[in-house]
Amino acid sequence: MKALVAYFSASGVTAALAKRLAEAVGAPLYEIRPAVPYTADDLDWRNRQSRSTLEMLDKNCRPALADTDAPVADADLIFVGYPVWWYREPSVVDSFLDAYDFTGRKIVLFATSGSSDLGEEAPARAAEITGAEILPGRRFPADTSADALKAWAERFC
Repeated sequence: MKALVAYFSASGVTAALAKRLAEAVGAPLYEIRPAVPYTADDLDWRNRQSRSTLEMLDKNCRPALADTDAPVADADLIFVGYPVWWYREPSVVDSFLDAYDFTGRKIVLFATSGSSDLGEEAPARAAEITGAEILPGRRFPADTSADALKAWAERFC
């Protein structure tokens, strides 16, 4: 089964974990990037007017993507990773899920967070993808080892 690891990361935590996962399962790595990169001010969750706060308050928000070059068509299994923001996936992940045809593919969500769970929004959102099989995802702490990631991912491969 050919896999792909796609991820969004604002601080590098999810990027590092996604890289370990991709190496562990021998999959290409694809970074989900917004067309307009987030600045530190955009990510200030204490500011009710920051870009990320406003996006997260609007569940229909779909920030533009920097590209739509993910090799989704080449994969049977797609791991989609993200940091948990406001108890759910960042809106740019929803943009990614809307941008591709996932028909006939399996999608597994994974998230990074120090304490929040995977959230209910992303699995519900992924379940709306027509033609894709959504497999149970998981939240990981930032320091999860490559061996632990491989053991988890092997059940899907």
